[in-house]
Amino acid sequence: MIARTILAGLIAHVIGFAAASPGPQAKASASQSVPVDLSPFYNNKAFGTYPGEASFDTLGQSYPAPNLGTPDYTSEYTGISYSFPGYTGPNKTDNVICAGQTIPAPAGGDGGGPYFSASFLVSADKEFAIASGNVTFTYADGSASAYELRSLDWFSFLTINRGELIFPRRFTAAGVDYNTSHVFERTAPLDPGKKLRAIALPDVSSADDGRLHVFAISLRSGGCATVDVQAVRPTQKWLASGAQVVEITVNNAGSECVAGSGVTLSLSGDGVQTVDQAHLKRLCPGDQKTVIVGVEAASSEPVNTSVIIDDGVTQRSVDFEGVQLGFAEWTTDLDSLAKHESPEWFNRAKYGIFIHWGPYAVTGWGNSSPHESYAEWFWWYSTHHPQADSSDFYDYRLRTYGEDWAYDDTFEEFTASNFDPKAWVDLIADAGAQYFVITSKHHDGFALFDAGATSNRSAVHYGPQRDVLGELFDAAATYQPSLKRGTYFSLPEWFNPDFGPYGFDQLDPATTPGTSSWPGVAARNPYTGVEEPYVGRVPADDFLTDVMLPQMETLAYAYGTDIMWCDCGAANTTAEFAAAWWNAARAQDRQVAINSRCGVPEAADFDTPEYMRFSSAQRRKWESNQGMDPYSYGYNRATPDEAYMNASTLIYTLVDIVSKNGNLLLDVGPKADGSIVQPEVDHLLAAGRWIRSHGEAVFNTTYWFVQSEIAAGGPDVRFTQTDEAFYVLFLERPVPRDGAVDVAAPVPVLDGDAVSLVAVEGGEDLAWSVAGQGSQKVLKIEVADDLLDKEEYCWVFKIKYA
Repeated sequence: MIARTILAGLIAHVIGFAAASPGPQAKASASQSVPVDLSPFYNNKAFGTYPGEASFDTLGQSYPAPNLGTPDYTSEYTGISYSFPGYTGPNKTDNVICAGQTIPAPAGGDGGGPYFSASFLVSADKEFAIASGNVTFTYADGSASAYELRSLDWFSFLTINRGELIFPRRFTAAGVDYNTSHVFERTAPLDPGKKLRAIALPDVSSADDGRLHVFAISLRSGGCATVDVQAVRPTQKWLASGAQVVEITVNNAGSECVAGSGVTLSLSGDGVQTVDQAHLKRLCPGDQKTVIVGVEAASSEPVNTSVIIDDGVTQRSVDFEGVQLGFAEWTTDLDSLAKHESPEWFNRAKYGIFIHWGPYAVTGWGNSSPHESYAEWFWWYSTHHPQADSSDFYDYRLRTYGEDWAYDDTFEEFTASNFDPKAWVDLIADAGAQYFVITSKHHDGFALFDAGATSNRSAVHYGPQRDVLGELFDAAATYQPSLKRGTYFSLPEWFNPDFGPYGFDQLDPATTPGTSSWPGVAARNPYTGVEEPYVGRVPADDFLTDVMLPQMETLAYAYGTDIMWCDCGAANTTAEFAAAWWNAARAQDRQVAINSRCGVPEAADFDTPEYMRFSSAQRRKWESNQGMDPYSYGYNRATPDEAYMNASTLIYTLVDIVSKNGNLLLDVGPKADGSIVQPEVDHLLAAGRWIRSHGEAVFNTTYWFVQSEIAAGGPDVRFTQTDEAFYVLFLERPVPRDGAVDVAAPVPVLDGDAVSLVAVEGGEDLAWSVAGQGSQKVLKIEVADDLLDKEEYCWVFKIKYA
């Protein structure tokens, strides 16, 4: 969600941003990055030094000139070096709007390659829009490969986005907007061993739909090493041993697979000790994996290190200069906050349950498709913007409750009389989920926890008169202790008068009457004009320091949340909160997470797109959240039973997201009495039976760098992997031909590997063969129809490495 210029009161509470967010430190061999000269193709000016100097989009808006100190930029995550134009001077262009241009590949190491990968710095120029299109790589042998190049929009008011480069503001046509703007990084695999001839950009040049801009392209030189270390990146995470997690990005730029017993990797250097080695069992040509090494360092000063690669017979080392190891104290400095990231438990958990529950469950209405809106927004839609109400909240409220009704009248009927916290956590576990996130407080300001002296507007004082959040967390700890526990927390409150100095509209209401807003003024009855009460409000001198911050601290320290899942991160105290919470969590040996909506993009551990899936893997961790309801998070009585997401769709969605480095946060909206809609229960349990029996292909897996899916022109297939096995997941029933199922992808299968159909009796030790080579490789698995008939929802073939 995006907004116009932030008010002066908000600016006073936002920490200053650096010109670019460096993120966790990485060191790599920049000499293996071959920048592509894009200057002959520049057709747009993105960077300016004052309002109106440049027009990145079609509205006269632009990025501020970057302050990188060099014309080059090296990604702190991938180690790829770019020739990044930045500000090129008055009236001089600096980026390419994709319009089908064909760009010749540099000569490189051997007349056009072979290159291992192609990396891009990109952005999209329209608010709320993702721009994407297929880049085509052509090779000297006449073959070609494609990659979906996509980008999020370049600025976001609520910091749902976090780019590779983060700028503290943007220029409008006539002023300055202090919302952050972003440039993103994407990396495409190239066909191994082939010489790259040209790169054809897609045509994504429609201003109406949003244009795709490319700032830089850099190719990774392939060389010939079977194990080529691309980057070493220390993190601020730790293993069970207490050792610091260091990520090592490894490419196979050679012609043979790493196989058999594989190789081990460790890190050495002055005062550096490897406590936990990494083991790489399988890596075939053109593939990339990130492995984890656990280290202890005697000093926090940058040191020269070597990655030691040991295949059991010989050792080889790859040197890296100036790697900064050791744990640092968290501070409110943006560079410090940027080093935090999602913990490994979150990355491996894959599936969580979202719970939207509050007084809006009493009204419980959001209309039905195709006119459905979020039911939890009932108060806002029916009170604040009836003219933008395509879902008819305004009329529904009048005919259902009459003109004198106020939203806070729902409190008495929000009873939780059938709320059984043990049943809830048991359902979550039986559904196969690994964590849950509950609305501790939504935009209506009603808290499900004891907010102490900050507010009496809570379930402790009204409605249930119970500490709902505390009961649920206690039940999880007692009956399902493996579940991680998270809290959704709306930073602003729609109609709390104390939020007034920070109130905002997403867009200019003069031009967009339906813009979402958090006005921070009392709501007025839409029929009588009478000011509605704000029951339970405790007046505050400053909303941020007297309400927001202490409530977040209560959730973190008194309730022990594992995930602070913010929403609507406008004015905030996130930097202060995050630094203190992360220091306290480390002292307790807890690794916790913050999502991307807490108002400070550097503090975002993972991205949070709503109702969204992608067609390719995303390097940055993301979590797609959506309801089992077609388009609502809160309970919607207008939704028919058959419209809820069924088990088949749930499993399809989960597998698709997991194969692309995402988590699924799936929402249920309980009724006001605490009961959960029966179709949601039934579908969760049905999906849970499949998830638990096939969990090895979902949980604790990583995505495949080479390819995420087979979707067009064949069966719908996804891929996941672990250190020991590779999984091929058919999202539709495979159709054998001549007794075999075909997998048209260069999967890393070798002689001696065992192939089986997971969780199907009789599906062990299936015969298999391979036809073709390289990107034309086809794995043929012999499987009988009667075995396929034993499965439903998703057919999972496991390749267990020899």
